Amino acid sequence: MTSVLFETHHLYYLPNFTPVIQELKKRGGFNISASIPHKMPKDEQKIFYDACSNLGIPVIKALNEEDRIEKIKEENFDVILVGNVGQLNHLTSKKTISVMVYHGIGLKQSYYRDIDDRINIRSVESQDRFDELKGKGHKNLVLTGFTKLDPLIDLDSEEVLRLGQDLGFDPDKKTILYAPSFYPSSIELLFPEFELLSINHNIIIKLHNFSWLQSRYRYQSKMAEAIDARCENVHLLKKEIFDIIPYYHLADILVSDISSTLFEFLPLNKPIIQANCYSLKLKHRVFSRRFWKKLDVKRMQNIDFTYQISDPSELSIRVQFALDYPEEMASLRKDAHDLYLFNPDGKASSRLVDAIEETLK
Repeated sequence: MTSVLFETHHLYYLPNFTPVIQELKKRGGFNISASIPHKMPKDEQKIFYDACSNLGIPVIKALNEEDRIEKIKEENFDVILVGNVGQLNHLTSKKTISVMVYHGIGLKQSYYRDIDDRINIRSVESQDRFDELKGKGHKNLVLTGFTKLDPLIDLDSEEVLRLGQDLGFDPDKKTILYAPSFYPSSIELLFPEFELLSINHNIIIKLHNFSWLQSRYRYQSKMAEAIDARCENVHLLKKEIFDIIPYYHLADILVSDISSTLFEFLPLNKPIIQANCYSLKLKHRVFSRRFWKKLDVKRMQNIDFTYQISDPSELSIRVQFALDYPEEMASLRKDAHDLYLFNPDGKASSRLVDAIEETLK
């Protein structure tokens, strides 16, 4: 049996790993475990442990981080999958095959900086990104597609209907999905607009994991809870719901800012609004160069498949227009889909496991 560890640095990496776990279990011959750093918030660990229990895989945990690392090293795993480099070198042995399934495909430079020579296989979500990384000299690349999107293809329509019923949707209203990043974020500027939009629309708010579980961003979830309490048609997804994929099918339109959701939503070819209005930290307002260094400016400038707003007051008008004319940017979204996503046919995890099995030989 081949031993495999999913080192899940943050809870929100798990939706990328889950389809791979399911593919490994389907093929058989793999002993699968998962772990999360001990320093993560207790609430985050609890949700992670419950999710792993539902997946039917054991978790490696300990009373402190040093003991957790030691337990992993003692297991001497054949394969370790990570969502970022983190402390990978402390966990692997010489025989370990290290696999990177990066946790996002958004607009941040971290995609290119989070690289280590110890990675044997890097799962890449598009031909465009594959060519870019290859041009930078990387030779450990496998063109798989984005594993997180695998469940999007054959999601059961009855399950989607049930999700809407569970949220208490008004079936006569169109549904807006708001999925902002944690930083830079449009949350503070856009929330007042959603209060107005909720009069005539169902609103789903899906926050980033950090908005719930990191103290410096927790004010964002408190703001969301307040608008959820005030507005009947606003439905805030609780922190226990860490996978956004099923809720894409419920939405008629997506509103986001620099989140990976801009690209993840493309297979459904529905309208997308990108909010370029952020609440920035003082250091980034004073020293704007620091802010722009964090972002993939080239990719941002090439985005032509979203309705872009720079002022919160534009949101309502843009939403209404996009919902009235959903086909207006359909061809641009299709072109973007083909550029930014490699064949999202629900088989990215299968292609990745093929690569792992070939490397194991």
